[in-house]
Amino acid sequence: MSGLVSRSFDQADETRPFADGKGRLDLLESSGAGVGRSVFEPGWKWSDHVKPLAGTDSCQANHTGYVVSGRMKIVMDDGESTELAPGDFMRVPPGHNAWVLGDEPCVIVDWTGFADYAKPAG
Repeated sequence: MSGLVSRSFDQADETRPFADGKGRLDLLESSGAGVGRSVFEPGWKWSDHVKPLAGTDSCQANHTGYVVSGRMKIVMDDGESTELAPGDFMRVPPGHNAWVLGDEPCVIVDWTGFADYAKPAG
């Protein structure tokens, strides 16, 4: 048996909405590893829309992913920053804030940081 897997994020194992309807995380589980597709709507900001769920001062997830569409600004706790655009690969260590730039949703596929992302604390 080859172990070939083909799944659609449109039929995710779990969907986690962000506060105020500013997007969602669609999560697929595959061999014990979560792969997520997040849709961040215009106006989304981690500190406003995920921080209340995470219960931490900044995002503590370690992200490795790919930007499908839209733009996002990432600012590390130490002030280092970058802007992400379609086609960009990203690796973002824990300790950051982020927000959508512009009027287009930002869609990101992440294969390391979304398993517990936007999961209510507790």
